[in-house]
Amino acid sequence: MDKNYKLPEGNIQISFSGGRTSAFMLHKILESNGNLPDRVKVVFTNTGKEMTETLDFIQECSHRWNVPVIWVEYEEIETKNSFKIVNHNSASRNGEPFEKIIKRYGRLPNALQRFCTGILKVQTGAKYLQTFKWKYWKNATGIRFDEKRRQKDGLINNWYYGWYPMIAAEHTIDDVESFWSKQSFKLKLPIVNGKTMMGNCDMCFLKSEAQIAMMMRQFPEKAQWWIDMEKKTGKQFNRDRNLTKMSSYVNRQQDWVFDQQGYFCQVDDGDCTG
Repeated sequence: MDKNYKLPEGNIQISFSGGRTSAFMLHKILESNGNLPDRVKVVFTNTGKEMTETLDFIQECSHRWNVPVIWVEYEEIETKNSFKIVNHNSASRNGEPFEKIIKRYGRLPNALQRFCTGILKVQTGAKYLQTFKWKYWKNATGIRFDEKRRQKDGLINNWYYGWYPMIAAEHTIDDVESFWSKQSFKLKLPIVNGKTMMGNCDMCFLKSEAQIAMMMRQFPEKAQWWIDMEKKTGKQFNRDRNLTKMSSYVNRQQDWVFDQQGYFCQVDDGDCTG
């Protein structure tokens, strides 16, 4: 039991992204508190572009740890942003919620305007919690001690205050890795060229060019959705990348280019050096 994971007073949202870090946090909270009271809700917000392995992992955590996880998705009801409750079987898998907000706002999210996170995840989760008459609450977020620069103080988005038990416990990526090395099940994201395809959102525009290129080669059906969104809006998720042109280029290359260090620009999430 770790006192840093003991539930604080008041209503609490445990944001479960479906990643290994947020799952580690959830397990530590359960370990330190036992069954969660009604004032605590474990919420996963599905955008429809999560990796299938992520959805399976969330379901397995819920089953093995006997913790109810509420799955919610963005929905537009009577021209207003709202939500609907789904489950592992009914959850969107082809970007449907994501496409709805793109159509609604007539534009694409980007690194400076990440309304995919703001609306699909934060706002959608909040609208669900507000059905319980919650005005304010604490939001447990899986931010590690080695990421503490991401911590936010005060009231966030007019709804909640951040609760960062992993920072308080000084748990880092090493603790997360150690925990999962001892578990009988894991998040089974695809491994390509010896590297795990990281991130729950399959082709998030924040990923490096190298990661995007590998996704295009290995999962062309997933890449097509992003390409289609750019074509439909006439805009780009990243102003430096036209996904149609990039896909055509990737498909003309031989496999060796994916083993070539630095072949693609921004391989280390930095500026283009090519």
